[in-house]
Amino acid sequence: MESQMKKEFEKSKSKDKEERYEAYHNILEATEQEVDWAYEVWDQLLEDLTDKDNHQRSRAAQYLANLAKSDPEKRMLDDFSKVWNVTYDEKFVTARHSLQSIWKVGLAGKEQKEMVMEHMVDRFKNCEDEKNYTLIRSDIIQNMRNLYDHLEEEEIKETALELIETVDDTKYKKKYRSIWR
Repeated sequence: MESQMKKEFEKSKSKDKEERYEAYHNILEATEQEVDWAYEVWDQLLEDLTDKDNHQRSRAAQYLANLAKSDPEKRMLDDFSKVWNVTYDEKFVTARHSLQSIWKVGLAGKEQKEMVMEHMVDRFKNCEDEKNYTLIRSDIIQNMRNLYDHLEEEEIKETALELIETVDDTKYKKKYRSIWR
């Protein structure tokens, strides 16, 4: 890993909010493409998923979701449940940011895509007891749209539209449908 990226990961834990935020964006930008240093930070990011600081948990989940495409050993297949757990975080903003990035794991390959889709479908169907479940459902439908836009697989779209049809509330059904226009 180049020294600049090491510095970005160090800065991402800084006490300085602006420095942390800048590092966060730099790391997300760097991990939009495949990188050859994913495993140099992987284990630390897994630890950070349970950090006492909810910002660290959120960032770790987002970084790991982005790094899934840089995971030739397919570690994410074993580690996904740890990342997914953050989508249930006690801090809703942490849970939501993690959920909104989880679709990127599906870009890593067929197995990863199927795993992400299974989790999202199950969550969509069973989240009505959760606080803010309509936002969770909206994020899941948006995630499926993002996956579809990148992979262009009709099956993803069909799954999303089938889920939307299961919603009884016409207001939310309309809202979820609008994501697919």
